Amino acid sequence: MTREKSMPQLTFAQKAVIVDRDRILLVRKSAADPHNPGLWELPGGRLKTPMEPLAEQITREVLEETGFHVVPDQIIDLWDWQMPVGREIVRVIAVSRLCRVLGDPGKPCRARDDYLDEQAWHPLGLLGGLDVIPSQKPTMQRLPELIPSLSG
Repeated sequence: MTREKSMPQLTFAQKAVIVDRDRILLVRKSAADPHNPGLWELPGGRLKTPMEPLAEQITREVLEETGFHVVPDQIIDLWDWQMPVGREIVRVIAVSRLCRVLGDPGKPCRARDDYLDEQAWHPLGLLGGLDVIPSQKPTMQRLPELIPSLSG
């Protein structure tokens, strides 16, 4: 009898594309982040539990990371990456979703913590000049073209 290989570790993440006119909200990882120190990314994260409802998950993550209450909308992109968790390598399947801020999309307000240093609005046309997490570069490159058709 042959021994079956264990199933690969797999998890799911959502990233929020939050646009206000010609700018997009990004968060920057802190120097203490174990995976992508100092790089910019879309706000969002992984599921806390396997059965967490997806709309609740992305709204929770955005609130935690930016202080904004959002309503999730359509999916924009799909990608994956791998990350070490303990001795295992976990494959993360991720989507980016257009999200609309409830209320005034002013300055994000969130206390600094171990893994996020800052939240800031960036002009869509200047995304190519930012240091972003490698797995999100393809999405970021497409956003200046996609956003006008998605939000208009």
